[in-house]
Amino acid sequence: MAITIKESQHLSIPFEDIEVATNNFTTVIGKGGYGFVYKGKLLLSNKLTIVAVKRLSSNISGQGFKEFLTEIKLLSRYKHPNLISLLGFCEEGNEKILIYEHAVRGSLDKYLRSDDKAPASPLTWTQRINICIDAAQGLDYLHNHVGKFHKIIHRDIKSANILLDQSWKAMISDLGLSKIGRSNDNDSYLITNACGTHGYCDPVYRDTGILTKESDVYSFGVVLFEVLCGRLCFMNVQNERRFLDRLAPRYYEAGRLNEIVDIELKDQIGSTSLNIIADIAYQCLQNDREKRPSMSVVVEKLEEARKSQVSLIKEDFD
Repeated sequence: MAITIKESQHLSIPFEDIEVATNNFTTVIGKGGYGFVYKGKLLLSNKLTIVAVKRLSSNISGQGFKEFLTEIKLLSRYKHPNLISLLGFCEEGNEKILIYEHAVRGSLDKYLRSDDKAPASPLTWTQRINICIDAAQGLDYLHNHVGKFHKIIHRDIKSANILLDQSWKAMISDLGLSKIGRSNDNDSYLITNACGTHGYCDPVYRDTGILTKESDVYSFGVVLFEVLCGRLCFMNVQNERRFLDRLAPRYYEAGRLNEIVDIELKDQIGSTSLNIIADIAYQCLQNDREKRPSMSVVVEKLEEARKSQVSLIKEDFD
């Protein structure tokens, strides 16, 4: 702990300052596995800044404490427009607090339906493509651009961990479960206790404990299908719990994907754009990891889909 915290001391913020900033932790804006998230206003670099304050439970230990340290280590070292920014932390007595930039529009999952629940606000197809490109770029950075000799595997990619700012820019969050591995071909996997969120977790990783970058790719494929279908990855159908990572590939293979595409998109989405994203999402979910695309390829295909959609919109206005 001492080494990690010492390296990041420039981000340390006194607990009393955080109490004032959050009005003694009064405004809850979220809840995670290890505690609540509060909205606050903190003076940073002589500027009053709206922040999100994750206060871990006072009895936290073990895995939760390890995630706390991992977040500080990674987010203080690596910066990217599509990664959430860590603005500070506090480690005083039993208090363990992480302070992030505030993503005003919340997480992507809030804009997707669960069963018959309507989303907070339907996203347009263009907005959805842009959000997916942003998130893919953030993940591509972790996999391929954090350093010459290593990579970061997130391990918990899901729509709830993709945050949106005022302009709908998407940022990957919650790096507490992430693992750092070497990037050379001879050491391209790690063996760990499988973790992640059911419905998003790579079944190969879940069954073997062997973790690769392609495990994140699988999870991202689930997110792509969520965005395309306008629903979360799990749903209840006739009292049966169904998962999108199984349902969507079956409809894709049968040529019936249109039947589960979000009805809100029917009058917006171009067939070329739809096919490009459906194809790449399907490839992400391949059981054979070697058949899954890299995140750089995913970014390339998503940008191709956006270009096609923009061309279609221009044609409609001409």
